[in-house]
Amino acid sequence: MTNREIMEYDVVVVGAGPSGLSAAIKLKQLTKESNKELSVCVIEKGSEVGAHIVSGAVIETKALDELIPDWKTKNSPLKTEAKNDKFLYLTETKSYQLPTPPQMHNKGNYIISLSDFTKWLAQQAEELEVEIYPGFAASEVLFDENNKVLGVATCDMGRLKDGSEGPNFEKGIELRAKQTIFSEGCRGHLGKILMEKFNLNSDNSPQTYGIGIKELWEVTPENSKPGSIMHTTGWPLDNDTYGGSFLYHLDNNKVSIGFVIGLDYKNPYLSPYLEFQRFKHHPAIKKLLEGGRRINYGARALNEGGVQSLPKLTFPGGILSGCEAGFLNVPKIKGTHLAMKSGIIAAESIFENIDKNDEILEYESSIKKSWLWKELYKVRNIRPSFKWGFWKAIFYSAIDTYIFRGNAPWTIDHHGTDHESLGNKHDYKEINYPKPDNVISFDRLTNVSFSGTNHEENQPCHLQLKDEKVPINTNFELYDNPETRYCPAGVYEIVLNDNKPKLQINAQNCVHCKTCDIKDPTQNINWVTPQGGGGPNYQGM
Repeated sequence: MTNREIMEYDVVVVGAGPSGLSAAIKLKQLTKESNKELSVCVIEKGSEVGAHIVSGAVIETKALDELIPDWKTKNSPLKTEAKNDKFLYLTETKSYQLPTPPQMHNKGNYIISLSDFTKWLAQQAEELEVEIYPGFAASEVLFDENNKVLGVATCDMGRLKDGSEGPNFEKGIELRAKQTIFSEGCRGHLGKILMEKFNLNSDNSPQTYGIGIKELWEVTPENSKPGSIMHTTGWPLDNDTYGGSFLYHLDNNKVSIGFVIGLDYKNPYLSPYLEFQRFKHHPAIKKLLEGGRRINYGARALNEGGVQSLPKLTFPGGILSGCEAGFLNVPKIKGTHLAMKSGIIAAESIFENIDKNDEILEYESSIKKSWLWKELYKVRNIRPSFKWGFWKAIFYSAIDTYIFRGNAPWTIDHHGTDHESLGNKHDYKEINYPKPDNVISFDRLTNVSFSGTNHEENQPCHLQLKDEKVPINTNFELYDNPETRYCPAGVYEIVLNDNKPKLQINAQNCVHCKTCDIKDPTQNINWVTPQGGGGPNYQGM
């Protein structure tokens, strides 16, 4: 058995998203200001920076202004200023404009492609001599004999499906560091391991999630309104299911359209993907898309738990930042500025304390003193109030926002984990979704082909079943195999084998959204890191 190559740095960052890249940039800025040398390495499992990044996205520039004050002169991809907001309540055939909640006012913000923005951030980092290695997936956390994090190891390349070494086998590399920043994004594989090992969730409410599904469209010039922002709530969801849509007009006749559904939904027959496809046929939406064409597709889970669901953020040798920790403002529908701010604070905390060779507790205390914490604290009660139903939540949210101004003398807990919320199939009726017309709506596999996703077919499956009997003996019997519906990429399929049903996993289709890891009612599916360079390849998303 060959030994792994070892590379040593002062700081290793796992994940080249807004948080990880902001941390790397800030570290290098601080070293230049102080004439102190720190080596910084960022590894990214996508084939290139931005390949696995998908979001609405509207960005608030607060953190960017702090990190790169002169970003407007550096050819940043922030080109489309937000001009107007519209908030609609939909019935099946009608739409009613509601007052736009104050958290959703976007004056001064920009409509962007988040994947393009991270590419630009990577350029800024490389100019500061940050080493960035795309296509390298961190698959293992390294510990010393005292359980201090020593860094990470990347995934072996060239293993066959059975785990054996293929003809092109290359062993992974160990990246060791004084401190490691984990910024894998929502529901990171290594983050799960760290949370369990260090019991980081012992004092917080359970995290709750949503799934965001998005298409990028090129619309006709007469339907293009750069800077226009529209959100909807209501149809096609019932009053007990949290969710809504976004529609953002970029320049060059591009429109980002998507749908977010809270993964605490109860109906096992609900399909987030098909709800999105049905939504696009609403008269208020369809008229904007007619004559246009869908040019990209993607999906991603997102943290919705808020400040009460944040885990402990530090442990010996490492830090959680960005969506890995859960920094997302749900009512504002934004997390990029929070992810960047957490990366900035992580860098500052590490820079001041890196020689202590210990857990950097200053990071969490600095987070709690920052505007990031104040922002999340003020909206902490809005998302969990939706467990009471849509209209009660709307009423409560108005009171919390306008009367208490986010400072109510209580904090509403979440009701439990998302996988526990799914109801028994016998208590629900199947949903008769309309067939896609291949003009406005599309089947999953057709859309997946627009995500650029690809995996080496002969590698071990990264979607692992703890017990192969559970999908049929439990998930079928109790929930009618919800994995075939909550996955937005058609990964899970029930096939007949000797006239007996069997779960087939089409891992090649996976877009790394992590929904299965979250929503599987038996928690029998474990999403682990596949070989680096695989998965989606988002462009302009």
